[in-house]
Amino acid sequence: MVGVVKRWPAPAKLNLFLHITGRRADGYHQLQTIFQFLDYGDQLSFTLRDDGEVHRVSDLPGVPAQQDLVVRAARLLQQHSRCPLGVDIEVEKRLPMGGGLGGGSSNAATTLVALNELWELGFSIDQLAALGLQLGADVPVFVRGTAAWAEGVGEALTPLTGELAPAEPWYLVIEPACQVATAEVFNAPDLTRDCHPITISHFLAGQGTNVCEAVVKKRFPLVAKALDFLLKYAPARMSGTGACVFAPFADRAAAQQVLEALPHGWRGFVAQGMNRSPLYERCGW
Repeated sequence: MVGVVKRWPAPAKLNLFLHITGRRADGYHQLQTIFQFLDYGDQLSFTLRDDGEVHRVSDLPGVPAQQDLVVRAARLLQQHSRCPLGVDIEVEKRLPMGGGLGGGSSNAATTLVALNELWELGFSIDQLAALGLQLGADVPVFVRGTAAWAEGVGEALTPLTGELAPAEPWYLVIEPACQVATAEVFNAPDLTRDCHPITISHFLAGQGTNVCEAVVKKRFPLVAKALDFLLKYAPARMSGTGACVFAPFADRAAAQQVLEALPHGWRGFVAQGMNRSPLYERCGW
């Protein structure tokens, strides 16, 4: 099997709302959010090696290979499994960096899940999610592959299935031409950090906002313009700490029509919300 190329999806996520309920002594924020996947994202290709080496073979401007989460994920899994095999990883990047769509975390999760299969390790989903948490708070939800209510720093997950599952509309996602650093938003003095906790039923009844929007709009006018544009057509919201903004539509055609009306030079895409990740489907879990 060494040398065989396998392609795996690394889907985007949306934060359907984001509240911050407090701040821990270590500086990390306590939050509440809902993660939902999109049928759109990056693509990763894995070519197995028999020499134990791990390489990212695609170029990603601004991200040295040694710092890339795909390389770190592969080496972390290699370390814990003592697997003698290696891998070349090619990342076909479609998701914007600093966009709030979880691209890096999704890439890391796909690497863990794919190599667990390709290296024939037999790790459980719980084991992979625990490793993923060492790489970032958002990685476990991508590993588990189910839309989820998240609390803590984003790692305490409650799967949303059955009556608790959110709707799966078509979304128009706009990618403002800017990158938003999560640390900058979370360190902003004007960030709301005392939201009253809500429940899943509250969200399903229409409650919930993204408290990071006000901070980001003030600092990034392009995000504010994108939100103002989308709000003319549908309830719009920013995902995570931005910069991407999104709005739901009843069908693909309606979302596509607004996409085609974007001002010249703006970027965006249409994708469907998914409560089961494309990665989940790829694995047959």
